[in-house]
Formats: sequence, structure tokens, C-alpha cells
Amino acid sequence: FVGAAILHDLILLPLYSLADLSALSVLRHRAADGPTVPWINYLRVPAFLSGLLLLVWFPLVFRLAVPYPGDTGLSDSVYLGRWLVITGVLFAASAVAFAVRLRRARRAGHGDESRPTAGHGTAP
Repeated sequence: FVGAAILHDLILLPLYSLADLSALSVLRHRAADGPTVPWINYLRVPAFLSGLLLLVWFPLVFRLAVPYPGDTGLSDSVYLGRWLVITGVLFAASAVAFAVRLRRARRAGHGDESRPTAGHGTAP
């Protein structure tokens, strides 16, 4: 337990903090011509879930579980492909969710500019 805490605090936390800051700095410099939607969580969530799956299943994903095929009679050759497919699906679903949210934000932004609302600067 102590080793896991040290591994997390001294190695993993700086690594994924650096990855998060890198993603923020690279993608922050885009032009904001319309309404903006907070996007970073659409990148963080699938990356976290994919990393969690890799952490739990890494012996099978990287074929390091030597007794696994002998003990169960199952092949460990499918786990890397399945993990990659799950990772791709997670990022694709997150991209679709982000696109839907961005489209809704742009529609709401254009709707506010084109139609005056009752009670805001209109005289009766």
C-alpha cells in the first residue's frame, strides 16, 4: 500500500498533471469565434477510464500473465485489441457528446442574437 502511494504521488501524479497541462496549452490557442464549451473533461474522462482499464488489466493486455492461459485454458491474445477498441469507443463517444453540446451552445448563442426576448430593452 505504501509503495502504491509513493508510486502514485512521486511518479504518476506528475506524469498525468504534465499530460493535462500539455493538452490545455496545446488546445487553448484556438480562435473562439462562437460560444465556447468547456472541453477538457471530454478529454479527461475517456483518458481516465482507459487508463483505469489498462491499470486493472495490464498483465493480460501486455501478455505478462504467464499462468493465465494454462490455468484457464483461455487465450490472452485478444486483450490488447479489445482494450484499444474500448479506448477508441470511449473517445468517440466523448467526441460525439462534445459535438452535441457544442452544437447546442452555438444554437443557443445564435438564438439569443437573432431574437429579442420579452422584457429586455423592449418598450411596451
